[in-house]
Amino acid sequence: MAGAMTATAGAAGIRAWLATRAFGWLTPKRLKAITIVLVAGALLATTVLVRGTTAASASRGQSHVRMDSLSGRT
Repeated sequence: MAGAMTATAGAAGIRAWLATRAFGWLTPKRLKAITIVLVAGALLATTVLVRGTTAASASRGQSHVRMDSLSGRT
């Protein structure tokens, strides 16, 4: 989720940068289309490129406790 939020914020920053440059070809309708493409592209990129932690990889880092120590036997 943090990756998607970061990517969307980056897309919004690019959109704001474009809006302040006052390019002649950049009409409000085109700016809206560019915003949609940037946000959709950013969300798609985070979906494809950013990997989360899976249950299998998360359990690898945990230490295993022997059953003897839980029952009080040594």
